[in-house]
Amino acid sequence: MIEKNYQPADIETRMSVVWEDSLAFKAGRPDRRDAVPFTIVIPPPNVTGSLHMGHALNNTLQDILCRFERMRGRDVLWQPGTDHAGIATQMVVERQLMERQQPGRREMGREKFLERVWQWKAESGDTIINQLKRLGASCDWSRERFTMDEGLSKAVVKVFVELHREGLIYKDKRLVNWDTKLLTAISDLEVQQTEVKGHLWYLRYPIEGKTFSPEDPASFIVVATTRPETMLGDTGVAVHPEDERYRKLIGKNVILPLVGRKIQIVADDYSDPEKGSGAVKVTPAHDFNDFEVGNRHGLRRISVIDREGCLDLLDNEDYLRDLPEGAGQFAEEFHKVDRFVARKRIVERLESFGFVERIEPHTHMVPHGDRSGTVIEPYLTDQWYVDAKTLAKPAIAAVRSGETTFVPKNWEKTYFDWMENIQPWCISRQLWWGHQIPAWYGPDGKVFVAETEEEAISHALGYYVEQEVITVEQGREMALDRNKREGFITRDEDVLDTWFSSALWPFSTLGWPDDTPEVQRYYPTNALVTGFDIIFFWVARMMMMGLHFMKEVPFSTVYIHALVRDEKGAKMSKSKGNVIDPLNLIDEYGADALRFTLAAMAAQGRDIKLATSRVEGYRNFATKLWNACRFAEMNHCAVPEGFEPAKAKETLNRWIAHESAHTTREVTEAIEAYRFNDAAGSIYRFVWNVYCDWYVELAKPVLLGPDSPAKDETRAMVAWARDEILKLLHPFMPFITEELWEVTAKRDGLLALAPWPLKPAQPSPEQLAMLAAAAGPIDPLISPALVMPIFDHADFTDPKAEAEIGWVIDLITQIRSVRAEMNIPPATLTALVLASASAETRERAPRWTDVIKRMARLSDISFADRAPDGAVQLLVRGEVVALPLKGVIDVAAERTRLDKEIGKADADIKRAESKLANEKFVANAAEEIVEEEREKREAALARKAKLLEALERLKQAS
Repeated sequence: MIEKNYQPADIETRMSVVWEDSLAFKAGRPDRRDAVPFTIVIPPPNVTGSLHMGHALNNTLQDILCRFERMRGRDVLWQPGTDHAGIATQMVVERQLMERQQPGRREMGREKFLERVWQWKAESGDTIINQLKRLGASCDWSRERFTMDEGLSKAVVKVFVELHREGLIYKDKRLVNWDTKLLTAISDLEVQQTEVKGHLWYLRYPIEGKTFSPEDPASFIVVATTRPETMLGDTGVAVHPEDERYRKLIGKNVILPLVGRKIQIVADDYSDPEKGSGAVKVTPAHDFNDFEVGNRHGLRRISVIDREGCLDLLDNEDYLRDLPEGAGQFAEEFHKVDRFVARKRIVERLESFGFVERIEPHTHMVPHGDRSGTVIEPYLTDQWYVDAKTLAKPAIAAVRSGETTFVPKNWEKTYFDWMENIQPWCISRQLWWGHQIPAWYGPDGKVFVAETEEEAISHALGYYVEQEVITVEQGREMALDRNKREGFITRDEDVLDTWFSSALWPFSTLGWPDDTPEVQRYYPTNALVTGFDIIFFWVARMMMMGLHFMKEVPFSTVYIHALVRDEKGAKMSKSKGNVIDPLNLIDEYGADALRFTLAAMAAQGRDIKLATSRVEGYRNFATKLWNACRFAEMNHCAVPEGFEPAKAKETLNRWIAHESAHTTREVTEAIEAYRFNDAAGSIYRFVWNVYCDWYVELAKPVLLGPDSPAKDETRAMVAWARDEILKLLHPFMPFITEELWEVTAKRDGLLALAPWPLKPAQPSPEQLAMLAAAAGPIDPLISPALVMPIFDHADFTDPKAEAEIGWVIDLITQIRSVRAEMNIPPATLTALVLASASAETRERAPRWTDVIKRMARLSDISFADRAPDGAVQLLVRGEVVALPLKGVIDVAAERTRLDKEIGKADADIKRAESKLANEKFVANAAEEIVEEEREKREAALARKAKLLEALERLKQAS
C-alpha cells in the first residue's frame, strides 16, 4: 500500500539499505558474467571535501549513465574512490594541531605527523563518500579506492621508475608557482588569478657609456614594471626587433639602477611596441615569460627572492657576481626584507636618484594560492619534471583520430590548444603527505631512482664501488649493516603532485601493475564525466599515462559538463554569499528532486542557473507521480500475467502504448547522445502531461464506471504504463521509482536491475564478429545474446489512435487557452461549433462529447457548414472549430485590458533594450546582470506576441 504522503527522507534511507544489502551495484554479478562491460571511473573527490553543487551535478550525470546501462543489461563498474589531496589534507591536519595547541609537524617529525594524518583520514576522510551515497550514486562501493592505498602506491612507484628509466622523468631547475606560506611548489590549478589595484612604475635604466641625467632621454631607456623589487634580478632589457626607437640600441648594455650590473638590450618579439614604453625589463628567475625570453638569449638567471618571499642577497653567489664596488652594502641593507616591504623601500631609493619617471595606477591580475591566500611567487628551484611534450603526442593523435571524442566537441579545441603547447610538468611538491618520490641521493648528490630502498642501495653500492669511492668489502658490509647506510644514501623528502597518482586512476584502481582480471575486463573505460576546468590537469594526463602504459586510450568518450551557477547566472562563491548547499536541498526536497533538476538543466555547453524554486518544482513533480500511482492502486490497476499492450483494443489504451513507445525512443536516444536535459524533458512531459493530465483523466470515466472488458483492459494499461514510467524515470529519480516499483509493480527483483524498455540496436553480422574478436568492449555495440531478454515495445505505433486522442487533447487545450486569454470565468459554459467537419471528426466527436464538454467547460457541441458570426475560430489539426463568444464576454472591456497589457510589455521591452544598447552598461556590468536583461527582453517579447494573438482573436468576436 502506498503511503498517503510522499516523504523523500524515509524512502531514501530505506532504499539505500535495500540496494546495499542486495549488492545491486556490484560489478561482475553472476547474472552479468557474459554481459558487455560498461565502466566509468569517478573523478576522485578530495578526502578533505564535502559535497558541493559541482559534485552533485557531476555524479548525478554519471549515475544516470550507469543506471541506464545497468538496466540495458551491461556489467557496470562505476569505480569509486577518493584522492589524498596533498596540500589540502596536510593543511587540515596542521590547522588542527595548531587549534589544539599541539606540536607542529616539524616538531613532531615526518613519521609521527603522517601517523596523525592517517588517523584523521580514518576518522573524517569518508565524509564525502557518505554524502555521495545520499545523492543515490550507484557505485560499486565494495571496490572503493584511495590514491594512497597500497596497490595504487605500487602503481605510482612503478610509473615513476619506468618513466625515469626512459628519460621521461628528470630533475631540472625551472620556474614554478611557489607558495611562500606553504613553502611548496603548486600546480596552475591551485593558483587563482585575482584582480588587484596596484601601480605601474616607469623606471629609467641608464645606457652604458652615457652620463645619466633625468632630463636627457638619450641617456636612458624607460621600462615599466608592476614589481620593482624584482629589478635586482634583471639580466636584460627586451625591445621589439622592428621598433625603430631602439634599433640602434640592440646589443648594447644598460646599467641596472642601484645595483650597477651591466645588462644587455636584446631584440625579442615578446616586447610589444604598443604597450608602455615598448621596452621591458627581463628577470628570468622571477617571471615565467621572462624565463622563456632569457632562454632564447642566454641571459643569466639571478634569483633574489627566497622561499619565504624575502630578498635573498647576502651569500647569494649569482647576485654578487660581477657587482661593482659598493653594491655589497646595498645587499646587506635589503637582505631578508619582505618582498612587499622591499618594494616600497626600493622605489623610494630609485626616486631619490631620479630613476623613476612616473607612477601610474594600474589594475591587473595577480596570482594567489587558492588555499594559503598569499601572492604566488615565480621561483627558480630544482624540481622533478615529466617530459609532457613527448607523452602528449600519442594523446593528441588519439583524439584527432576519434579513438577518444569530447562531448560537446568544441572542447577538443581546448584540449588541442593546451596539449600542442604543453610545458614540462612539475611533479614534485615540498610536502610530507603524499607519495614520497622514490629517489635516493648519494654523498656526492648522485641520484638513484628505484622501486625500493633495497634496490636503491644495491645501485648505489655498485656505482660507488665502480668509482672506487668504496671497496667491495665495504659495500658488502654496508649492505648487511643498516646502521652504516645512514648518511650514505638519503631519500628525497619531496612528494609527488596529487595529479600524478590521479593520472593513473583508470587502471591503477583495477589492480595494475598486476595483470588482474579486472584490468582485462574493465579497461579501457567507456565514458568520463568531468568539468572543463580539469581537462588539462586530469583528462590530458590520464590520456598520456593510459596510452603510454596500457597502449590504449583510457576512455572512448569525455563528456564535459558546465558550471552550476546561482539563479542570476553568477558563479557561486563564499564571498558573494550565494553558495547553494546540495545537502540542504536534499534535506528539504529530497535527492530525487535535486537530481532531476540538475539533469533537466544540463544542456550541453550551457551553464546551469540553479534556483531553489526549480528544485521545489521537481519535488512537486515527484509528488504528482506519487499521487498518480496511488490513484492507480486505489482503482485496483495491476498488470495481469501475460498482458500484451500491443493487443489492446481500446483506442485510448493503444494511444498510451503509442506515446510510451515514442517517449522510450526519445529518452534512450538522448541519454546515448549525452543530452541529459532532453531525456529529462521528454520523460517529464510524458509523466506530467501525457500520463497524469490526459491519460488518467480520460480513463477515469471507464475506471469509475461499471465492470467491463474495457475497464479490465484500462486497469491493466494504467498499471503497465506506470511501470514503464518507473523504468524510464529510474536513472534520474532512483529512490522514489524503486520505492513505487517495490510497492506497486509486485514483481520479483529490484527496479535498478530491471530491463530497460528498449533493446539496444541489433548489431550487423560484421559487428558481431568484431565484438567476438575484440579484447575489450566495443561501445555501443551489444550482442543480443549478451543482453537480458526484455519486452521491447518501442517499435509499437498506432497512428490512428494518436490521431483520435491527439485531436481530443488539442481541441480541449486550445479551448482552455482561449478561455484563459479572454478571462472567461470557469463557471461560464460556452458552446462549440465544428465547422465543415471531416467524416473522421463527425465519426469520432460523439464518442468523446461528454469528456470534451466536461474538460473544456462547454454547454454544447454542434456541427455546421461554416463558423457562425461573432465566433472565435481555432484551427485544430487542420479543421476549423468555433467558439461563439458574442454576449459571453464584454469585447470592449477585454480589448481595453489587452491593450493595457501590451503597453506594459512594450515598456518592459523598451527598458531592457535601452540598457542593452548602452555599450558602457554591457562592458562594465557583471555578465549575469547583462544576461538577466536579455532574458527580460525575450520574456516581454514573448508575452507581447501572445497578447497580440489574443487581440486578433478578439476581433473575430466583434
